[in-house]
Amino acid sequence: METVTETLTLGAIETSLGRLLVGATENGVAHLSFKDTPGTRARAVKRAGLPVVDDPGRTAEALAGLADYFAGKSLTFEVPIDWRLTSDVQRKVLTTLYEQVPYGKVVTYGELDRLSGLNVGAQAIGQVMGSNPIPVIVPCHRVVAANGLGGYSGGSGVEVKRWLLTLEGSVPATLDWDPDQGPTAP
Repeated sequence: METVTETLTLGAIETSLGRLLVGATENGVAHLSFKDTPGTRARAVKRAGLPVVDDPGRTAEALAGLADYFAGKSLTFEVPIDWRLTSDVQRKVLTTLYEQVPYGKVVTYGELDRLSGLNVGAQAIGQVMGSNPIPVIVPCHRVVAANGLGGYSGGSGVEVKRWLLTLEGSVPATLDWDPDQGPTAP
């Protein structure tokens, strides 16, 4: 009897936000980092707990989807997701977000709590967004506070969230906004 071992493949893409790192298993995308460095690669591998293999075909669909997203050519990601790095609560909330909050729309933390049917409160939903292992593809940037943008733990913080929401048309562009250039530090 042959033993089947699950593995992780890593791929990267240059975007307006910098070089993004994507990790995929045989089941789908499991990881996305806003940086592609030896350190972020090592953390992705450690977190997944899987051996790394070279299988570019496994990340190709996600990388192509990211390229299209940043070029404004695609409004949805239709890649399989491997939820292994999430708890049951995270999986329920993030699956609801992935499936029910489309490009160009935003939802408050409280509204996402109600949509997911968990009744855990807005603060708990914010914690789930902050621990999302697959940002951009699973669009935690589309979840905002009832009184403003709220926080964002991806990339360089809330300015990345604002930039992504501007790209999607949810936030009006400022005169200096450039889709080919990511957010600049204040």
